[in-house]
This record gives sequence, structure tokens and C-alpha cells, in this order.
Amino acid sequence: MRNLAVVSPDAPHLPDGSSPALVLRGVGHRFGDREVLTGVDLVVGPGEVVAVVGPSGCGKTTLCGIASGLIAPTSGTVERAAGRVGYVFQSPALMAWRTVADNVALLAEIDGGPGPHPDSTALARQVDDALHLVGLADVADLYPHQLSGGMQMRASVARSLVGAPELVLFDEPFGALDQITRGRLDVEFAALAQKRQLSGLFVTHDVAEAVLVANRVVVMGTAPGRVVAEVVVPFGFPRTADLRFHPDFVACVAAATDALGVAA
Repeated sequence: MRNLAVVSPDAPHLPDGSSPALVLRGVGHRFGDREVLTGVDLVVGPGEVVAVVGPSGCGKTTLCGIASGLIAPTSGTVERAAGRVGYVFQSPALMAWRTVADNVALLAEIDGGPGPHPDSTALARQVDDALHLVGLADVADLYPHQLSGGMQMRASVARSLVGAPELVLFDEPFGALDQITRGRLDVEFAALAQKRQLSGLFVTHDVAEAVLVANRVVVMGTAPGRVVAEVVVPFGFPRTADLRFHPDFVACVAAATDALGVAA
């Protein structure tokens, strides 16, 4: 079994190559008198998925909000690559009266952010490409209530990909799904991330899921939320479901789980 890289939280991983998609330096946040996050250093490199795991209440969702720009940090700095940021929420958040294709197009239609905005033909092409990527091209004209929970989450992921965002944030996107569907989507997500060379921050409670989908796993502690360890995953892509039985995979899960055990 190869040695696993467990990195000190005092020395955040800095990927080689071009400019990172996301850099958090000394980020902290308070809600009133309650300190939610403190001194968070985190880097997401180009074409890299970083998973964040931690106990409930450690500020994972707040961290996602700060990374997206929806929440301003109380302290520290946030640097994002120029361009759009995609966001996949815990629930699909699809409009019941819009078709799957129209839901996938929605954010691009209302986006007032920087960068060029596609005309209707270009947007339709982007939506079609995104639906093909997530395996929903055949249900583009259906409505959300006609889809399974897994298909609704695929639509949410497709919506985040329209416009080729520089960074995509995933806030426990598969947490409400059954174990079989979740496991299948984890594998599909890993393949999608490789194909699109996504730069992503993937928040989850599931350590095995984190190891399966990510290049690195950042472990957070609570009271207040902070980074306590980082595990570098020693596998390339694509990844398959049977990877979960590989000794190095088990060792990565154990390393992250051990770090969680001392995270409080």
C-alpha cells in the first residue's frame, strides 16, 4: 500500500500549473456573536475537485456561500478565477412549471454577472450539451414532477454547467437520495468532472463519497469551523464503484475519518 499524503492545515495544498480557481486565506465568519468559521485556508486548483467533510455545524454550507460570493466573510480574503460560478444546492430547486430544458437554461437567462451572455441559439446549444453530459437529453421536454429524485439532481447539475463556469460549488448535492442512486451519481459525477475538467468544491457528510469524487479531501472541525487536515487521494480518473474496495481507497477513508474523530 502506498503512503497517503495527509497535509497539515497550516500548509494548504497549492496545485501546480495555472492560477487556482479559488483561494481562501484566513477566512472567518460570524453570525452575530456566534463564530462559525475561523482561519480557513483552502485552494482549488484548475481542473481539480476538492471535497469538504466535517460534522454538522462546522460551517460547510457557510463556506460554500462564501466561496460563491453569496456571503461576505467577516475576516480573510477570497479570490476566484474570473468568470461564472456554478452552484448546486442540497435540493434540486427546479421550477415546477418549467420543462427540464427550461430549468437548465434558467440561470443563464437571468444571469446579470460578468462575461458574454449567449443568444437564444447559443443558449439552446449549451443547454443541449449540458443535458447530454448528465444523461437527460431524452427528457428535456418533461417537467420536474415527472422525474425521479436522481434525475432532478442531474438537472440541477446540468443547470450549473451552462455557460462553462470557472468554478462549481456542490453543497451536499446527493445527500437526500437513496444509497443506490447516490452511489451511481457519485461515479457519474467523477466521470463528468474529468470530462469537463471541472474546478469544484464538493461539500458532503459522506467520507467515502468525498474520496470517490475528489482529488483532495479537506477535513473540518467545529466550534468554530476550521480546517484540521487534508487527505490527497492517490487515484486518477475515471473512477468506478469497485474502487471503494481498493486498499488505498479504504486507507484514505480511514485517514479522513480519523481526522474527523479529533476534529471537535
